[in-house]
Amino acid sequence: MNRRTPVRLGDLSTGFVHSLAAALREAGHDPLPLLAHYGLDPQRLAEPGGRLSIPRYMRLGHAAMQLAGDPALGLSMGRCCRLAQLGLAGVTAAQAPTVRDAARMLIRFEALYASNYRGQGSFHEDAGGAWLRLYSLSPYNGFNRFVVDSVLGGWLQQLSQVAGQTLVAERIEIEFDAPDYTSAYAGLSRSTVQFGAGANQLRLDKGTLALANPAYCPGTWQALQALCEQQLEQMTRTYSLGQRITRLLGPLLGSGREPSLEEVALRLKLPVWTLRRKLAEQGTSFRTVLNDARQDLATTYIRDTDLTFGEIAFVLGFASAEAFARAFKRWTGETPGAFRRGLSARDD
Repeated sequence: MNRRTPVRLGDLSTGFVHSLAAALREAGHDPLPLLAHYGLDPQRLAEPGGRLSIPRYMRLGHAAMQLAGDPALGLSMGRCCRLAQLGLAGVTAAQAPTVRDAARMLIRFEALYASNYRGQGSFHEDAGGAWLRLYSLSPYNGFNRFVVDSVLGGWLQQLSQVAGQTLVAERIEIEFDAPDYTSAYAGLSRSTVQFGAGANQLRLDKGTLALANPAYCPGTWQALQALCEQQLEQMTRTYSLGQRITRLLGPLLGSGREPSLEEVALRLKLPVWTLRRKLAEQGTSFRTVLNDARQDLATTYIRDTDLTFGEIAFVLGFASAEAFARAFKRWTGETPGAFRRGLSARDD
């Protein structure tokens, strides 16, 4: 029988902490006491390949925003992002021949520096330019807006380093409604930032994409790409079928509805009957994998985030908070509220 692997919200390189710390310093605050509180001392941040769990990063980000008293801190963090902070993938992107190639590398090797159950970034090119798109983080709160701001702003800053000049997006679209700090987006896009959009994304025109990297060295570029491919292959080759399905479920659940076996089979490029048979051979089923993923994620969201039960129901694809509560009680024997209160009592 296939052994169940607990689902995690994801993790990211501790390199992101350096840009967050720089943003706090830019705002006139010493980040070291805050970082120490979260176990991120200089030695921890200097560890090769160091990773930080998404729940811990969420708590750190919340605390940083409170310390700075600035809801636009994510945009400041984006301005402080450096490619080297993304490890091997970032160093590889820094050697790309053009902005287009660098953008592709940041997306292609995203798993080497960040993994989020909600999805991964994507690159969509057409005749006039390309969109760099971040997955949905709906429903939105202060922290989710912080993440979108830091990623979109970070992409612009990192690609500016490749071009050797400050880049401005042709267009920026953001899912959440216009925040109180909309003026902080000035200078990031040639057109007014569109809020309440269907995706979190920025567009670069074809002229910007074609900008050459003055630091490009062909041999180094090829060698670094090969190393990235090796690392990516090592990360993914041990995934079981159940784990591959679980990784697909996050973005599908994030649509606010329950994903189907047919959707997952299509994404795995397998006939439905073949997927059903392979799961049966491993002693499991699609429904079991889906319920296990939902249960693990529900427990993690309740324990490690401040999301309401309605918001958790949405990101897990339930039709309502009531439907989520019934499922959670069936899984654990208690309601989501009782579970969260029990955690608080143990913490006290």
